[in-house]
Amino acid sequence: MRISKNKIVSVTYDLNVGEDDERELMESATVDRPLRFIFGTGSMLPAFEKNISELQQGAKFMFSILPEDAFGEYEEEHVIELPKNIFEVNGKFDDEHIVEGATLPMMNEDGERMVGSVLEIKGDIIVMDFNHPLAGETLHFSGEILDVHEPAEEEIAAINSEAAGGGCGCDACGCDTCGDGDDHMDCGCGCNHS
Repeated sequence: MRISKNKIVSVTYDLNVGEDDERELMESATVDRPLRFIFGTGSMLPAFEKNISELQQGAKFMFSILPEDAFGEYEEEHVIELPKNIFEVNGKFDDEHIVEGATLPMMNEDGERMVGSVLEIKGDIIVMDFNHPLAGETLHFSGEILDVHEPAEEEIAAINSEAAGGGCGCDACGCDTCGDGDDHMDCGCGCNHS
């Protein structure tokens, strides 16, 4: 069976970023913990799906996705300074969770959810980066199609449940506030491990 819309797909992959001579492994899906998703439902990057469309079980793949087709270019205007007092809990600064390198779920003034990384704590200011952790990176995927099949109702429910349980980060962004990275990964593209 070939990969097409609404089929359940399981793949292994390595995701590397960087230039050819200095690539860094950001995450992996293994035979024991594959990436499993419903193809064509918007849970994956369109460029990822385009590259594996029509492949069959056992097919190997290797492709790269440029930043403009992945998570966009890194934009300096997405690095902002916020007053330290907005990170207070019961009148006290939350120094347990607000540390350099932490990834935090936040909401903007329009009520939109977003994820930011703490770059620096300086005096009464917290410097936050709201770029996606993989912004500006070319994504290099290599892997294999493990399985392609028609979904059973219980599989759809299980995958939707995993997606709803979400998490805002993956091994790449080191998120420890919305998901632990061991249950599943979600790099903003919906890559849910089962």
